[in-house]
Amino acid sequence: MNEMIFVLHLLTLALLGLVALRLGKETLIAFSALQAILANLFIQKQTFLFGLEVTCTDAYAILSLFSLNLVQEYFGKEAAKKVIKINFFLLLTFALMAKLHLAYSPSLHDESHNAFFTILNNSPRTLLASFSVFFLVQKLDVRFFSKIRAHFFPNSLPISIFSSLLISQTIDTVLFTFLALWGIAGSIGEVILLSLIVKYVVILFMSPFAKLTKRLVPV
Repeated sequence: MNEMIFVLHLLTLALLGLVALRLGKETLIAFSALQAILANLFIQKQTFLFGLEVTCTDAYAILSLFSLNLVQEYFGKEAAKKVIKINFFLLLTFALMAKLHLAYSPSLHDESHNAFFTILNNSPRTLLASFSVFFLVQKLDVRFFSKIRAHFFPNSLPISIFSSLLISQTIDTVLFTFLALWGIAGSIGEVILLSLIVKYVVILFMSPFAKLTKRLVPV
């Protein structure tokens, strides 16, 4: 059942990303930022996919970078660099607002504080690791995509995006796992391996949709 939901989840995100591109640069930039926020908001939930215990948020992080690649492809490298700044600013805003939201003492009639606390109360170490690694990986992804597109696969956008995401997400997984989970997780190697398996499946699923994008770019 989870695997069917997983495929539906990926398909829905891919189609929404294509709609965002069709609506224009501003919508695609906002979509990329939204995926980054959703990845951090939903990261607490875990599930089983193909017999592996994983988080439910890898698709959002990858879609954020997928959208970043599309911005770079159709609106230029400078626009992609601006997306990175916007994403970082909005993630920082989200983190600060989450902390302020939790700082309020709940009333006697409040029934939601514990739920908000569970969802929003990430440790400073996790937040710092998430923000710094995501910011770095976005910058690297812009460079990887530019090099791969120009020198290796100038005639194939899907393969360029696939290759760029594969490299950047491998770096993201390794860095984040070590920075956030070193000394906490029982086996760093297993965490990295399981996360990479799911991420590679998501990237493989998403990349072919890039072939549809040329018809969707607004004139």
